Amino acid sequence: MVETIYGCKWSLTVYQLLKHGINRPGEMVRKVEGLSTKVLNECLRKNVEFGILERLAFNEVPPHVEYHVTDFGKRFMFILDELEKLQDEINESP
Repeated sequence: MVETIYGCKWSLTVYQLLKHGINRPGEMVRKVEGLSTKVLNECLRKNVEFGILERLAFNEVPPHVEYHVTDFGKRFMFILDELEKLQDEINESP
């Protein structure tokens, strides 16, 4: 799971967007240059399957979908943040 998520260059970007309150796919695509709807949907689907994100669909026209971080996802993102800090320390050491 970690390899799949961390290997997808867009997952970390999606997590940052969610941290900033951007949770609708259309808005995510508009905010990130180079991110296509197809790639975003695949990324979001994988994250939902792993239990990191939850998908909320509202019965509206036009369709309204939002993604939110699950409790497990919060723990997972914390671990990723700690790994990033560790990598930064390794890169800074002589």
